[in-house]
Amino acid sequence: KAYLLPEPLAAALGADMPIGTPSGNMIVNIGGGASEAAVISMFGIVVSSSVRVAGNSFDQAIANYVRRKYNLMIGEHSAEELKIAIGSALPLDEPLTMEVRGRDTVAGLPRTITVTSSEVTDALAESLAAVAATVKAVLERTPPELASDIIDRGMVLSGGGAQLRNIDRYLTQETGIPCHVAEHAMLCTALGAGEA
Repeated sequence: KAYLLPEPLAAALGADMPIGTPSGNMIVNIGGGASEAAVISMFGIVVSSSVRVAGNSFDQAIANYVRRKYNLMIGEHSAEELKIAIGSALPLDEPLTMEVRGRDTVAGLPRTITVTSSEVTDALAESLAAVAATVKAVLERTPPELASDIIDRGMVLSGGGAQLRNIDRYLTQETGIPCHVAEHAMLCTALGAGEA
């Protein structure tokens, strides 16, 4: 038999969250195509919401930023490399830099520029705000007794997007609720599906 398993449930299982208990557990799964926030209790999703902003949108935002600021076209692969190497949801104490090659939109010739981590943070601001808004929307609709559990325990971040530097601190700042990145963030959903 084949069963359908909601993605947040699979991610929460893979992150070893006690979702079979009556207490409230919150998971924020930031994948490639969408980010999903859900409150889970007794193996069921109580409240959830998703937004089509996640890893791929982050890459696109970086590519667009570089094109606007430097008149340089870079591929999605280069944008993703920037995100992984120097990307951060909050400004870093010691900014990182990375060289990126692309095609000059004016001259049409290849050119290399140096991008800083603070520029990547700027590029991601809008996308991250959309993720934070989805998390807040779920928290606003969470029943009070489950909300108090989440305030005590915090929320867990999973998915590839959860590996962005300081995204946990960023969401803690935006929501006032502690955030933890799951141990194998990238694999949570797959591990949970296997477990189920």
